[in-house]
Order: sequence, then C-alpha cells, then structure tokens
Amino acid sequence: MTPFYALVIGASSKICHAAIKQFEQDEDCLGVFAVSRTSPSEGFATDTHWFECDYSETAIQQVCNGLMPFAGKIGKVLICNGILHENSMMPERKLEDVNAAQLEHTFQVNTVIPMLWLSHILPLIKGGIPAQVSVFSARIGSISDNRTGGWYSYRASKAALNMLIQTCSIEYARRAKNVKLIAFHPGTTDTPLSKPFQRSVPEGKLFTPEFVATQLLSIMNTVDMDNKAAYLDWNNQIITW
Repeated sequence: MTPFYALVIGASSKICHAAIKQFEQDEDCLGVFAVSRTSPSEGFATDTHWFECDYSETAIQQVCNGLMPFAGKIGKVLICNGILHENSMMPERKLEDVNAAQLEHTFQVNTVIPMLWLSHILPLIKGGIPAQVSVFSARIGSISDNRTGGWYSYRASKAALNMLIQTCSIEYARRAKNVKLIAFHPGTTDTPLSKPFQRSVPEGKLFTPEFVATQLLSIMNTVDMDNKAAYLDWNNQIITW
C-alpha cells in the first residue's frame, strides 16, 4: 500500500478514537491529523497531531490551510461529525414533536458541517495518492428504505447529506479522479449517541467502536476506486439511496 497520512474529523467520538489507534499501528500510515473541538490530554501517539476547531467555516478553512504542506499525501479521510440527541433534544416520534430549532441544529451538525469539509479538503486530496473519504451517514437516511417514519430531523439531515455526497462525487470525478467518496453506516455502536436506544437493539447487533473502526478501514482499503459515491454499511453491503 502507498504510504499515506490520515485525516480524522470529528475525532472526539469513540469510533474515531478506535480508528486513530488503528492508524497509529498501521506501518503505511505516516501520521494522523485529528480535528475536534478540544484536544485530548493524553492517550495518543506523538505522530497524531490534533487541531482544535469550532467547525465554523473560517475555522475549517484555517485547518485546511494548515494541512496544505501535506497536500496530495492524505490518503484516508474520516468525516464523523453528527448529532442524534442532547439533554434537551430527542428524535421526534410524532409530528407534534417537530420544531424549527431542532431541525436547524440537526441539519447544521449532520449536513452543513460535513459538506463544508468536503468542499474545503479538495485541494488536500486531489491529484496525489489514491484517497478514500468516508462520511458518517446512516441507513435511516435512505429515502427508499424508510418504512417506519419518525425521527424527522435526523432522518432528513442524513438524507440531505447523502444527496450532497452524491452531488459532490460528480464534481470530484472531474477534479479529483484519485478520490472515492463513501457514505458510511456504522450500525448501532456502543457510544453515547446510541445509549438511549440500545435496549431495542437485537442481540449481537450492538457493536464496539473497535469493531466498527476495523470494518470501516477494511472497506476503505478494498473499495472500488470508480469515481462514484458508495453508500455502504458496516458489513460492506450496499444501501439503496
């Protein structure tokens, strides 16, 4: 495999921590650039470099500017920003639960921020080594697979994200033929994001962050570099858009 640098965005999550650890153990990985709102005080190798970012467009551009000396050498990108619930916000179960503030906040985190990264990282990854960009989506974002309804803001934000990934892949195919975009569904993982909903998860379907990270990096290493966006689950199975 061609030596590469990895860029992990939204790096404070448990899945990202697991992925960073695996990158650190990969002999082909020259180093990791991790982006999060705050940097951890310890627990990571010295060749993992943290960037603090509030995810405003200005801050995103500043991070990308700082990485320009590594342009063309970044071969793995994980964009993991996402929100499902907060202390004062839970997925909407019925129409009466829908409100503008939750819709706007969910779209900002799940859709707008990942798209800003897809826009600004283009100069970092085009024209160099083969690069895979995995954006954390969700099966619930599939319009054709929507059979249960509910979860309005989360479902719609992921569907919108999928459309942006698809649209972005068309332009990337012209301007960055070495890049593959992946909308990735990690499955239900034992993280704070899924904690309130784990009781309904079938036995054997609640995954560890380490398992999901292993599956994702395996997919990225073997995916077909065909300039088309892929919508894949943790088991490398195609999800219908």
